[in-house]
Amino acid sequence: LVGSALAGSIGGQNAHASNILTAIYLAAGQDPAQNVESSTCLTLMEAIPPSTPGGKSSLYVSCTMPSIEVGTVGGGTNLAAQAACLGLMGLKGSGEVPGANSQQLARVVCASVMAGELSLLAALSVNHLVKAHMALGRRDRK
Repeated sequence: LVGSALAGSIGGQNAHASNILTAIYLAAGQDPAQNVESSTCLTLMEAIPPSTPGGKSSLYVSCTMPSIEVGTVGGGTNLAAQAACLGLMGLKGSGEVPGANSQQLARVVCASVMAGELSLLAALSVNHLVKAHMALGRRDRK
C-alpha cells in the first residue's frame, strides 16, 4: 500500500476503505457523498519481530483516516432504520458532551475499515479472494 502513496495516488493508500465507510454511512444515516473526503485512508502493516528468542512475531496494523465526516444529529440520522442503527451502537444524539457520539462514530468507522483492510489483504495473500470469486460464479460463462 505504500506503493500507492509513492505513485501519487490520492486517497488510495488502502485496499478498500471506501467500501466499508460507505456501508456504515448508509446504515447510520450519513451523507454518502462525503465518501470522497472521508475515505481518505493510509493503511500500514508492519511485521514485528519476536521479543524473545523462539517467540512469535506480530503484525502491527494501522489505519489513519484524517478527514472522517460524520454526525449523529439531524439529516439522515432521523430516518427510522438509521436511527435504530445508531441506537444499537449507543450513538444516537449528540451525547452527554456535545459531539462525543460523533467522535465515537468516527472511531467505529476507522476500526471497521481496519478490520476490512486486514480481512481483504489476508484473503489476497493466500489467493482466497480469487478462488471465492471463481467458485461463486464471477467468471466467464460461455
